[in-house]
Amino acid sequence: MSASAGDVTSYLVGLNLTGRRVVVVGGGTVAQRRLGLLVASGARVHIVSRQVTPAVEGMAAAGEVTLELRDYRDGDLDGAWYAMACTDEPETNASIVAEAERERIFCVRADNAREGTAVTPATGTYDGLSIGVLAGGAHRRSAAVRTALLEALQSGAVTDTDEAPAPGVALVGAGPGDPDLITVRGRRLLARADVVVADRLAPPELLDELGPHVDVIDAAKIPYGRAMAQEAINAALIDGAKAGKFVVRLKGGDPYVFGRGFEELEACAAAGIPVTVVPGITSAISVPSAAGIPVTHRGVTHEFVVVSGHVAPDHPDSLVDWAALARLRGTIVLLMAVERIEQFATVLVDGGRRADTPVTVIQEGTRRTQRVLRADLATVATRVREENIRPPAIVVIGSVAGFSADPR
Repeated sequence: MSASAGDVTSYLVGLNLTGRRVVVVGGGTVAQRRLGLLVASGARVHIVSRQVTPAVEGMAAAGEVTLELRDYRDGDLDGAWYAMACTDEPETNASIVAEAERERIFCVRADNAREGTAVTPATGTYDGLSIGVLAGGAHRRSAAVRTALLEALQSGAVTDTDEAPAPGVALVGAGPGDPDLITVRGRRLLARADVVVADRLAPPELLDELGPHVDVIDAAKIPYGRAMAQEAINAALIDGAKAGKFVVRLKGGDPYVFGRGFEELEACAAAGIPVTVVPGITSAISVPSAAGIPVTHRGVTHEFVVVSGHVAPDHPDSLVDWAALARLRGTIVLLMAVERIEQFATVLVDGGRRADTPVTVIQEGTRRTQRVLRADLATVATRVREENIRPPAIVVIGSVAGFSADPR
């Protein structure tokens, strides 16, 4: 895709640079931004610059590029197939372009695209596609169009194939609640689904985007209320795939963090159904972050532990060593713990945690309806009842829970 600007019209082409010499003059941030794709393309990248950024220096130390710390000299482009003039000196960049023209080497001039013989497009990749957009050197315009195209492909608004996906199942983590926090791959597979088996914690806005032909199965597990049996969920996945459909199991958070994702994979595998697992952003880390709480912080805590609160500490099915947790100095993140918060607070204090240890409870984290309650181990149970905090909610216990830099 290309567009003209002034009297410049570029011919968009893909270069095979594998094993071929590319010379980049300049080692600042402008050059740094371009090196990743050049290296990924297989080019033999050589850099000439008086100074380089730490990232460029690291690439040279790792053997990804070669580097000479000196001024540019005429003849530096010898043997190159492609060149980039990325210094902050217009006269030097002009000299590099002049040498490139003499040697018939296409050359990008970073400070003035119209003065070079090549223009770097705004690029992106999507599912095996390489997308490049040129706007005659108007980089902001090309970048904006490139981003819009990628978003359209990722969201399913634009499709790159009319072929139906092969029958099977995708276990997709939908993230903590905000529909924008599903992964790019997760959203792409969701847009191709014939059947969606959705958790209660999956963002409902994602379901609104589905076409009318998509069969949506409610697999909600309401705490202390109605729930679809796990065996019925497994059967829905298997039956849909066996009927020749592409089934997406849409789960809140990450499928493998207290989400029974592996149980569902095992059931499908036993039935001979191919499964794709798409990790999601787990609420155990993202929800505290949305409330301004880092689960670790330098000089404060060196560990964090994520614990399921779906059974009481003294329940025979509990696999948690609560005494050991109480002795830890780091952060404890409790999921599914609101109903039994008093028992968890008590067992931690009895095990040695200070009663004034900060506790933050975040209800419906990352969503528009997010609520944040701050307390300590001695008062959290009372405060949760007073404020009528309900699931889904995350409980953060430890020094970091006392941080209050709410980004919203």
